[in-house]
Amino acid sequence: MRREVLITGASVLNSVADDLDGFTAALREGRSGVRAVDLPAESRAGVAAQLDGFSVAAWTQRHLHDAPDAAARLQRATRRSALPGQTAACVAEEALRSAGLEDRENTALIVAGNNLALGYHAEALRGFHDRPSSLRPSHVLTHLDTDVVGTVSEATGVAGEGWTAGAASASSTVAAILGARLVAAGEVDSCLVVAPVAELSAAELRAFRDSGAMAAPDEEVAPRQLCRPFDAQRRGFVHGQGAAAIVLESRARVRPLASIAGWGQRLDARRGTDPNPAGQAAALRAALASARVRPHEVDYVNAHGTGSKAGDTAEAHALTEVFGSAPLVNSTKPLVGHCLTAAGLQELIATALQLRGGFVHGNPNLHEPIDEDLPLVGQAAKAAPIRLAVSNSVAFSGINAAIVLRS
Repeated sequence: MRREVLITGASVLNSVADDLDGFTAALREGRSGVRAVDLPAESRAGVAAQLDGFSVAAWTQRHLHDAPDAAARLQRATRRSALPGQTAACVAEEALRSAGLEDRENTALIVAGNNLALGYHAEALRGFHDRPSSLRPSHVLTHLDTDVVGTVSEATGVAGEGWTAGAASASSTVAAILGARLVAAGEVDSCLVVAPVAELSAAELRAFRDSGAMAAPDEEVAPRQLCRPFDAQRRGFVHGQGAAAIVLESRARVRPLASIAGWGQRLDARRGTDPNPAGQAAALRAALASARVRPHEVDYVNAHGTGSKAGDTAEAHALTEVFGSAPLVNSTKPLVGHCLTAAGLQELIATALQLRGGFVHGNPNLHEPIDEDLPLVGQAAKAAPIRLAVSNSVAFSGINAAIVLRS
């Protein structure tokens, strides 16, 4: 018999908030963290939803001022880490504290993402090329994604089984599915799922821009208006920096944020970037079957919704094929940008907060919907007593994943 899987703790760090209350307020207000930013000219990217002045020291001062031992441990563990490890450790500690989880020694750990520290890699290689002796011996650890596993484990004391789960932009949704399976099967009683900031270099930003996937800065369009999911004038995604974490348990000591009722993951059986509505629909149907719910019972879908030309069209087709015109649909990316490997967990938490708050956030840049049959939430938030919701993720290489949440 499958055990219930509860989200007992959660935390976020993004361009609009660094706690759940702040994130809830930003969602209600439709507040966007997308702005003009100072990026290398060669990246051709000048707009993003970046973290503003993040440092572990400042974060611990705000969040762990009443726990000096935990703050000192976290700062020691992250001293040699790149940005992914630093952000992961912070959100992990906050999620564990919000869950009131004491048995960290037997808690499992899954870190979402692959190629997490590309910005660090680029800087290290540039320095090595100019002066080989400048390379730190700690690079032997820092260049690995698994350094985030070690950093989080040392910073928090989580010591059960642990690994990384990479699935491009669906990474953190897949990681949450893997954690839910562990808890549901009784393999573990608690699992910490962490999605670090995915740190890009100018090369990756330039590749996204030149491929047409990323929106180009436009002097005639305000930065916050560039990301336009499901709008006829959409022009690509806007990069975002964000980290998030959830604690999954079979029993709760605090009021759970939501329960994970089901999940589904499917491949398109093809390489590349072109989305496939059939694969997305298959993942959504698998998630509904896992949750033992029918499409018309779902009240709300947090779509992948990047604002890309092909991606939004394909997802709209998949959603209408599976759900018809029943559930409300929105996308969180106009507010926090596309956080890449961390996007799924940012959006899963946003979905849970809307379930708890009884509202759906607006699509502030939606003016000309691409599909009149898709019940998109308008530009402003609205009250909605939602009970069942789906968070949907899509990734390059034909990876599709969806999670069903119950309030």
